[in-house]
Amino acid sequence: MALFYAALFAGPGISLPFLPVFLAARGLDPAFLGATLGASQAARLVSAPLGGRLADAIGDRRAVAVGAAGLGAIALLLMLPEAGPVLLVTAVVLAALAAGPLLPIGDAVALRMAAVGGGDFGRMRAAGSLSFMLATGLGGMVLGATGPWLLPWLVLALQAGVVGAAALLPDAGVGPARGRGGAADLLRKPGFALLLLVSGLTQGSHALYYGFSALHWGRAGLSPGLVGALWVLGILAEILLLTFGRGAMARLGPVRLLAAGAGGAALRWTGTALTADPLLLAMLQPLHAVSFAMTMVGAAQLIARMVPPERGATAQALHSALGPGLATAVLNPLSGLLYERFGGGSFLAMAAVAAASSPGIAALGRMTAGQPAMSDPDTRL
Repeated sequence: MALFYAALFAGPGISLPFLPVFLAARGLDPAFLGATLGASQAARLVSAPLGGRLADAIGDRRAVAVGAAGLGAIALLLMLPEAGPVLLVTAVVLAALAAGPLLPIGDAVALRMAAVGGGDFGRMRAAGSLSFMLATGLGGMVLGATGPWLLPWLVLALQAGVVGAAALLPDAGVGPARGRGGAADLLRKPGFALLLLVSGLTQGSHALYYGFSALHWGRAGLSPGLVGALWVLGILAEILLLTFGRGAMARLGPVRLLAAGAGGAALRWTGTALTADPLLLAMLQPLHAVSFAMTMVGAAQLIARMVPPERGATAQALHSALGPGLATAVLNPLSGLLYERFGGGSFLAMAAVAAASSPGIAALGRMTAGQPAMSDPDTRL
């Protein structure tokens, strides 16, 4: 399971910070770049729930993951030639379409394994974060030396590893789902739709950071290596929390984790809007452990409590698509327009987005108080 996460997160470790730089070098302006990133998120909105529902329906999550990873490799081949913007954007969107089901399926398997004593979810996920961190740091150094043209070759090579790791996914011992339990039924569960909203706002507030931080800091004079180091610092804090923070997160509980994530994101983006000084940014980046990791764990823990394990892939995929996925798809093109007009000051808008989730988190706490768990409530988080 840890190997799957490590393989899955390596490619995004390079592409998330540096794909915008590569696309800008191929001639995409900030507005077009934001629209492209938004379209790729929209593709995930379609494929994640479909892939999750298929995995639950046939009871073979490994087969669906292998197929999706293979399609992703084929899509990345389209990025290799020196083609025009249309083919390039098509490749980006198709790669996102193929990637959509992979993380929700992985999370469903990992959470089920954790629930039956097969491992620690946070530490499994930390393997992916470590891989992401190493790929970001090494990728920044390599691309700084070669230029952005090498990026699609690196990501394609790493995608081959995803195909192999998907073939080795463990059997979580969950058979095909029977009867009703599609998206509409899950959305009617008390608190589930509200969870999608609050998780989406906090995670979606990262859209500007993912899409434009490398571009913004590069224009402020920071080298690709330094940009990569700043990303690595945030991910390192996330790894430390996931690896050693199980006790603290268990004491907080899922709703307080979501509240901490929203507050941490609002603080982080406010500071990022006010400075491009690398020392001050280095002090802000560890908040990634709060804004991202605490929100992710809190949402995963609530889903494991709300939904039976045979519907886990569907629920995780629905959360991925209609929670963070939908919010990011909306905020990516908006981020491009805001950054084109306001530059780094547009991070203040992301701070407001994260803060807007606070009333919903409070309501979610009231709605889920005393709610019985559908599966092991600890899930070894």
